[in-house]
Amino acid sequence: MMEIYHGKAVFGGIAIGRLSVYQRDDRQVKRKSVKDTAAELDRFHNARKIADRQLKLLYEKAVREVGETNAAIFQVHQMMLEDDDFNESVENIIKTQKVNAEYAVASTGDNYSQIFAAMEDDYMRERAADVRDVSGRILAVLDGNGRTTGENNEPVILVADDLAPSETVQLEKDKILAFVTVQGSLNSHTAILARTMGIPALIGTKMSIGRDLEGKLAIVDGFAGSLYVEPESDILVEMEKRQRADKEQKALLQTLKGLNNVTRDGKHIELYANIGNLKDMALALQNDAGGIGLFRSEFIYLESQNYPTEEEQFRIFKAAAEAMGGRRVIIRTLDIGADKQCDYFHLEHEENPAMGLRAIRICLTRPDIFRTQLRAIYRASAYGRVAIMYPMIISVEEVRLIKAIAEEVRKELISKGIACDNVEQGIMIETPAAAVMSDELAKEVDFFSIGTNDLTQYTLAIDRQNPKLDAFYDEKHPAVLRQIQKIIDNAHAAGIWAGICGELGADTSLTETFLAMGVDELSVSPGHILPIRKIIRETDLS
Repeated sequence: MMEIYHGKAVFGGIAIGRLSVYQRDDRQVKRKSVKDTAAELDRFHNARKIADRQLKLLYEKAVREVGETNAAIFQVHQMMLEDDDFNESVENIIKTQKVNAEYAVASTGDNYSQIFAAMEDDYMRERAADVRDVSGRILAVLDGNGRTTGENNEPVILVADDLAPSETVQLEKDKILAFVTVQGSLNSHTAILARTMGIPALIGTKMSIGRDLEGKLAIVDGFAGSLYVEPESDILVEMEKRQRADKEQKALLQTLKGLNNVTRDGKHIELYANIGNLKDMALALQNDAGGIGLFRSEFIYLESQNYPTEEEQFRIFKAAAEAMGGRRVIIRTLDIGADKQCDYFHLEHEENPAMGLRAIRICLTRPDIFRTQLRAIYRASAYGRVAIMYPMIISVEEVRLIKAIAEEVRKELISKGIACDNVEQGIMIETPAAAVMSDELAKEVDFFSIGTNDLTQYTLAIDRQNPKLDAFYDEKHPAVLRQIQKIIDNAHAAGIWAGICGELGADTSLTETFLAMGVDELSVSPGHILPIRKIIRETDLS
């Protein structure tokens, strides 16, 4: 009998195959009394050393497969192995309770994961999984056992209660058609890794996992976020048809590579990619992006356990500039805050964080962080065509202050003999205040990029993170579209260009509307570039 489950889609695509239930060696850890506590302490420290070597190898594998930024989680896990509080807790339990190392590690791991899981901050809650991953790794070494994904000769759809980042990276991609987990969030490291690895995936799937699922035929619809177990024949036929169509469409779109984004009546439009890291850069190049319209620099911060240094950021921005070979790379200054929290920023709890201390407001109140990032961006500008974009702007005075700081940074670098260019500077128009003042703001900058996600949220006074308001949320609301038209017109009147980098820019039902509005650039996720190019080339605005 067919069963249907629903989850959150992490990566699109349709997978059809047999289910395989992910197996961990999760035997109950037994508490054993020991006389030689020194020997148990030695066992624990030796296990830590072995786990550290394993994580180093994992990091190297992850760098090759998902890029340096995403691989950093395994360096974080190595740091957790060195955490004094964690280690002292294990040692104390062994010495005072005179118990085996396994019990001490399991107890400490449980305690710490519960502490993280109880925290209000979403980012910190995600660290609970990291603690479980690290303690589980030490336990596996102590027990002399590893964790496996099964001995499958044919590719399978993997189902699990949850997957730790290390487990996701260790998946043999040619043996995995898709994976489905009960736990997890769209902002977890595992979800980010799944997207960058290109594995169709569902998380937060409401289902119970048992051995009875093993070997059953299933379908993962990564577009709709659905899992069909033992699908009925008509569903199977329909999904096989959709799967073939999807593959054919992707093959057809490849023929558009190298072609211009020009309408039939001769209007040209720039088609750029939104990225969050260097792995996404590879996807942008594969999909023939004309440039990078939005480099979400906050991901560098979100995936770090401390403030990224100037050098770390410079290396990433430099690699992006070089990879694009003279094509524009627009780096958005960090947009931390609201739903993107970093614990080491020590931001106070806010009743309404979407309207709180976030993005440029943090940069202007924490100029040391801002200047560090600006130095990295300006240094990278010597290696390609780099532009800077500032988020969450509400006034002309803000822009003038930002430009003054940026100019100070540029002159400081030049005075030290460090090469840098006088880069383009633009702003995101994502607040109604900026939309209303866009005629004045246009005189201060080189370009506009319309952030439709927040512009819609603030215009409609609807929290876009609240699923209970989905019925009221209308990203195509006339008020939003009117503002977009006004922003574009004001940009052109001042002689600058205007683009769209929000999710609305990838809505193919609006592509012709945006072209008619006169938009100069659309920046979308890499996978949307070729489908939008197809529409542009088929459109006649005359």
